[in-house]
Amino acid sequence: MKNERGFTLIEMMIVLLIISILMLIALPSMTKNNSLVKSLGCEATIDLVQGQVGAYEAEKNKLPTIKELFDDKYIDTTTCPDKKPLVIDSEGIVSVSSE
Repeated sequence: MKNERGFTLIEMMIVLLIISILMLIALPSMTKNNSLVKSLGCEATIDLVQGQVGAYEAEKNKLPTIKELFDDKYIDTTTCPDKKPLVIDSEGIVSVSSE
């Protein structure tokens, strides 16, 4: 007769307990960093759009609006990742709309 060994119920319960404890430690830090990621994503989007404002201005010799940048395919979004709309002021500076 072969002596086949497998995991016992106790061993499986210990492994599940360890995984549960690790998840309890990891999940709160992940959700806490979610807001930081969104704000950094918005900053990156603003920097990207600001660069495209410069490219548009160099090609067309005028400051664009967000709609012109989007319509001419310079950008593919007019909002930050958190869905706040972007605006370009009269000096060509990109920012988040206060609306």
